[in-house]
Amino acid sequence: MSAKAIREYDGKLLLAYWLLRSSLSSEVSTEKVARFSPPILKVAQVIFDTSILANVTNNCSQIEFNNHVNQTLNVLESINPWLLTDKLVVKPDQLIKRRGKSGLLLLNADWQQVKEWIIERAGKEIKVDNVNGVLKSFLVEPFIPHPSHTEYYININSVRDGDYILFTHEGGIEVGDVDAKALKLLVPVDQDYPSSQEIKEKLLVNVPEAKKDALIHFISRLYAVFVDLHFTYLEINPLVVLDTVSDDETPVIYYLDLAAKLDQTAEFEAGPKWAIARASQNTGIFVGHETTTKTHADQGPPMEFPAPFGRELTKEEANIQELDAKTGASLKLTVLNKDGRIWTMVAGGGASVVYSDAIAALGFAHELANYGEYSGAPTETQTYEYAKTILDLMTRNPIPHPEGKVLIIGGGIANFTNVAVTFKGLIRALHEFKQLLISHKVKIFVRRGGPNYQEGLKAMRQLGDDIGVEIQVFGPETHITEIVPLALLGKGSGLDNNASSQDSRSVNSFQDQILGTNSVTGKKPAIIENNYQDEETKESYSRPVTPIANPRERMTYFENLKTHERPWYTAFTSETRAFVFGMQPRAIQGMLDFDYICKRKVPSVAAMIYPFGGNHVQKFYWGTKETLLHVFNNFEDAISKFQEVDTVVNFASSRSVYDSTLEFMKYKQIKTISIIAEGVPERYARKILHEAKKREVLIIGPATVGGIKPGCFKIGNTGGMMDNIISSKLYRPGSVSYVSKSGGMSNELNNIISRKTDGVYEGIAIGGDRYPGSTFIDHLLRFENDLNCKVLVLLGEVGGIEEYQVCNALRDGRIKKPLIAWCIGTCAKMFATEVQFGHAGALAQSDLETADAKNKALKDAGAIVPETFEKLPLALHETYQKLVSERIIVPTSEPEIPKVPIDYSWAQELGLVRKPASFVSTICDDRGQELMYAGMRISDVFKESIGIGGVLSLLWFKRRLPEYACKFIEMILMLTADHGPAVSGAHNTIVTARAGKDLISSLCSGLLTIGDRFGGALDGAAEQFTSAYDKSLTPREFVNSMRRQNKLILGIGHKIKSRNNPDFRVEIIKNFAITNFPSTKLLDYALAVEEITTAKKDSLILNLDGAIAVCFVDLLRESGAFTREEAEEYIKIGALNGLFVLGRSIGFTGHYLDQKRLKQGLYRHPWDDISYLVPGVETGRTFVNPDEVEKKSA
Repeated sequence: MSAKAIREYDGKLLLAYWLLRSSLSSEVSTEKVARFSPPILKVAQVIFDTSILANVTNNCSQIEFNNHVNQTLNVLESINPWLLTDKLVVKPDQLIKRRGKSGLLLLNADWQQVKEWIIERAGKEIKVDNVNGVLKSFLVEPFIPHPSHTEYYININSVRDGDYILFTHEGGIEVGDVDAKALKLLVPVDQDYPSSQEIKEKLLVNVPEAKKDALIHFISRLYAVFVDLHFTYLEINPLVVLDTVSDDETPVIYYLDLAAKLDQTAEFEAGPKWAIARASQNTGIFVGHETTTKTHADQGPPMEFPAPFGRELTKEEANIQELDAKTGASLKLTVLNKDGRIWTMVAGGGASVVYSDAIAALGFAHELANYGEYSGAPTETQTYEYAKTILDLMTRNPIPHPEGKVLIIGGGIANFTNVAVTFKGLIRALHEFKQLLISHKVKIFVRRGGPNYQEGLKAMRQLGDDIGVEIQVFGPETHITEIVPLALLGKGSGLDNNASSQDSRSVNSFQDQILGTNSVTGKKPAIIENNYQDEETKESYSRPVTPIANPRERMTYFENLKTHERPWYTAFTSETRAFVFGMQPRAIQGMLDFDYICKRKVPSVAAMIYPFGGNHVQKFYWGTKETLLHVFNNFEDAISKFQEVDTVVNFASSRSVYDSTLEFMKYKQIKTISIIAEGVPERYARKILHEAKKREVLIIGPATVGGIKPGCFKIGNTGGMMDNIISSKLYRPGSVSYVSKSGGMSNELNNIISRKTDGVYEGIAIGGDRYPGSTFIDHLLRFENDLNCKVLVLLGEVGGIEEYQVCNALRDGRIKKPLIAWCIGTCAKMFATEVQFGHAGALAQSDLETADAKNKALKDAGAIVPETFEKLPLALHETYQKLVSERIIVPTSEPEIPKVPIDYSWAQELGLVRKPASFVSTICDDRGQELMYAGMRISDVFKESIGIGGVLSLLWFKRRLPEYACKFIEMILMLTADHGPAVSGAHNTIVTARAGKDLISSLCSGLLTIGDRFGGALDGAAEQFTSAYDKSLTPREFVNSMRRQNKLILGIGHKIKSRNNPDFRVEIIKNFAITNFPSTKLLDYALAVEEITTAKKDSLILNLDGAIAVCFVDLLRESGAFTREEAEEYIKIGALNGLFVLGRSIGFTGHYLDQKRLKQGLYRHPWDDISYLVPGVETGRTFVNPDEVEKKSA
């Protein structure tokens, strides 16, 4: 939801900070002195932690909460000393309406009385307007004595055409019917601010002359704040304007009681302004029970949007809200009745409302436990977390419900969500709750459609057999809500002949085409089509695919065809070409695939516009071949290149879509723009639609999936994957046009219409926001005037009043064709508290906006309105058959189903093709939500503090090694990290760094010196000592054999260290191994070899390389973590040298940074450190006899 209520406390802070700071109209801003005096900011808020009371494990929770309340109030008075001196007002600040009439207001009290009043109510449950809730947030401010004639009322609220300012000179608790008595001023969308004269003449007629100037100035500034901070609703009652004693005195204005809503989608722009007004430096007020300091993104804490009274977020709801904030998908959860026996997990915003409606219509609203949705292609992990939360709530009660429980896993036909992938998360959660599901006698009913739904349903059915829980599974052949009566009544509605659980086969149209099979069971419904199509439509329906001159040519090229003028009611034809704004290759490929199966002459996408790169071309598929599409980084180049383009599909983000849309509207050739983005600020959405109206541009959206005209054009991801387009017969035109708010439900309408009639002629999803660019009536009037369209369908929803425009059109005869209409959200009346449904606009602000009221109005106006949504297909079928009988629609045979090319990646995901992988990796997996090291989650790596040694054991050896082994690995890295700047590797690194090279180059130059002579002797030493030991050679026999072969014993000998001057690094290694290893057989053998070699020469000691090598072999062989074969393999493939390389890289990097820090110049080796062994000057030169040269040239 975009418009969200805020606390009165926050509203007053916003006004206190911004009332005299917000930008104004030029008329008012020229005045240097305000004509009114705002109140001195004195407002205190206190919030108590009621979770203390909810702690059932604490027997003294009430005592602890009482202490918490007293302590919090003591802190509040210490921070706000005015509380001890002023007369006060106290009231709950929890979005409660009519607090005065409910006895929730204390006036003219001292601080002691206020404290007692708060203590008496804090943490207590009360009932307000049939809603129960716990009091925990209170607002305290000075009491302002004033006569009743100084009370006024003001309200500013947003509507589609602008902002209404309502004002009445009689405010206060008995204000009455404001709509009837208030004076109103509409500030149109295209007008920045109302003039002083407008305010005076239209709002202040009944105000004393002495106060008019002050109120004009105040209202001007208040409206500036309303606009600047993206308010959508602001009510002050009473607004007190105190009388002045003299003419020179400026009236003081107080806003005693305030209610407000902000547009949450505008947080990216207005958020910093909201935050600074709430910053402690601007309030000096204790803001709640948390005293910890926190660094915020802006200059103050972010705005808080509390839940409605009685609807405080549970811990589970808060967790899902947090999960939702971290993903691009949509995850919503509202717990309605924790003891209810009907639980839902529904995919799609519109679908979630439809399921709740169906449950309520059967009389089970009181048993409905939750409302929510998961949509927008959540990952397997996200779906798992969502499902686990619901299953935990569902099975938490230790006493099972005597009738058992029902879990409805429903959803519409997805556009692009891989159903099988999301079902994996559900299946994982259901497996974990197996025993609880059985003990609670849970029955599960599943209905889903969309990409790869067949495999998803197959897996769900198999799950039922595996865990012993009844799971009934249905696909898109079953009406979306038919599983509700099956689950709750034990039988179907009788309205859906296809409501039978699918067999275990995977029904896949792609597979059918590739393998030449047809796995669809049952008789196909007769498909009929009207024959009143215009010539252009018939041509697109029957034309052949664009011929390719050479069949072996991989690329397909198209020329820009001349387009024909189209009537105003036709938004799309088979000639329509579009720009796609944004890098959206997946959506574009979907549009081109649709074009191909519809046999268009040219692709519907002319070019992409992507501002963040240079102009170039990008490849896409055209059938089984490829074509090139231009990508431009600016509008002008695209427009000049493709002057026939009149449509834009705008995938810009909610932050930038306003500017890009206005830019497109500057070009007269653009006639239609579809705005896909959700979360467009309402003020910008209204500006877009009004600018479009002036320029006669059709706007579809925001927050839309788009629309589709079968056989002609589809917007973005509309219609879903190709298998759904085929099954819904969207490759050729039908006779029924629909308009819907919900994008997901538009796929359901495609499905319903294709099964009950001859198919869709055109379908539009206008978007679920409060202010869509085009409304129901805009499209229904287009359909009414199109002779090829015979039947109209409207799917509205709770919230908004656009449906009443359709009622007017039915009454005055502008709509004559049959209209089947239904508004979803009829369940809203069943809920005691306010529930925000799937879309931003799906919330009734008045009785007029309820689904029931709109359904009744549509029926009274002449629309065909079924009793429930479940009966809509029947009403559609009956209407269609009537038109067939009247010969308005003439049935014809169904054409051959076009063959659909399928991308290799999608075929592979469906399991239809296979190919060998180019790489194999067994140590790390980055595909899931969390990185895995050899099967261990990265979060567990830190939870268990396995250290760098543990990480190395996972990535190098694919297993957890014992703690002593991990410690030994870390010791090796520390001991080998560096050995001074004189060794060859460090020397090379230093020289390269001083030559101005980068870190990687310098590090590589040092690493390249590692070998048998420097540092790389670990592998060789391990091999030599291991071989001798395994051959049962005595240490002396080993030494003698190496001498006979004239070979050095690797790991023996040091240039500086000796037996009398030992290398303490070696001593550390030896002592650790002897103390911690289970056995040190090879180390003991090497020490025996050292006794022999040092007898010959004191410096022939076991050096660091040798010590590490033999100890590591002991570790591999004796730790029990490796087989003998594995240990030998790791020695052969260089694992030991890897330890030296890794450790020494630390030192080399240090030398590089040291040289850069010291700013050392280019190194040149001194001459006196080089022996120049070259021939003498005379003998070293070659002399050429000039006479000889002349002879040869002659």
